[in-house]
Amino acid sequence: MTTNATPLPPAQTCLADAVAHCRDVTRLHSKTFYLGSRFFPAQERAAVWAVYAACRDGDDIADELTGHDAVTQLDGWWARMQVAFAGLPDPQPDGTHPIDTALSWAAQTYPIPLSAFGELHEGLRMDLNGHSYQTMDDLTLYCRRVAGVVGFMIAPISGYSGGERTLQHALMLGQAMQLTNILRDVGEDLERGRVYLPADLMTEYGVSGADLQRGIVTPEYRALMRHLSALARDWYKQGRTGIPMLHGSARLAVQTAARAYEGILDDLERADFDNFRRRAYVSGPRKLLMLPQAWWELRGFMARA
Repeated sequence: MTTNATPLPPAQTCLADAVAHCRDVTRLHSKTFYLGSRFFPAQERAAVWAVYAACRDGDDIADELTGHDAVTQLDGWWARMQVAFAGLPDPQPDGTHPIDTALSWAAQTYPIPLSAFGELHEGLRMDLNGHSYQTMDDLTLYCRRVAGVVGFMIAPISGYSGGERTLQHALMLGQAMQLTNILRDVGEDLERGRVYLPADLMTEYGVSGADLQRGIVTPEYRALMRHLSALARDWYKQGRTGIPMLHGSARLAVQTAARAYEGILDDLERADFDNFRRRAYVSGPRKLLMLPQAWWELRGFMARA
């Protein structure tokens, strides 16, 4: 059978392949983020996947490598981001990383700030430098750098009203998601030699480093987790107030991802805050059941906006 379809030019074919790669990275590494991304229009969705894959690429370096090699590769990642924003030539099958190709297109199509990737780079360096978190302010800065600034990347893709105030709400939503990650992953992070729980809060609640290493969920530890979980929920609440300022279907996309992510806290609480022996999660069926709730909550936000 013959076809009269005209093949895509090489540059467009390469870009389509690059976006497909970013889609696969998103779907593999964050089913929650991927679920939310499906509500964006096609072109915005492609840009969202490119942003997520680029952020994930840097995050993987910080999580999987150590020592000088990790620092070198992370600095190389940051250099790649700057080149991508400077405008790669028309995508060619020349060995350019598909994430760089997709991100370059996204950055030329939408006003995504390079400065947000610069902050992300600084946050990931905090991981490699063995940064210790003495206060909640220290941890908040980390949450801003490695996740809050993702809101600065996504909002320009969807478009938004409300100026800087909307961006600050997007920042809070990203920080809430990162704090959720931290509470979910206490046990896994200990295996990497990392402790994100602020030292002053641990002292206040009577939790020591030795307690963490023993992996015992004590009443004091539960109280600490309950305090931080409540803080994350407050950040979600603040962040959601900016969702009506996003344009179009991005509102439902972000609301869906936020609701599903907050569901991790629900599961953690049901497990009595045991994040040493199990990883809190939200199953696929439960995420689907959250969709009507997310839509209904969004209607309420829009009515009050």
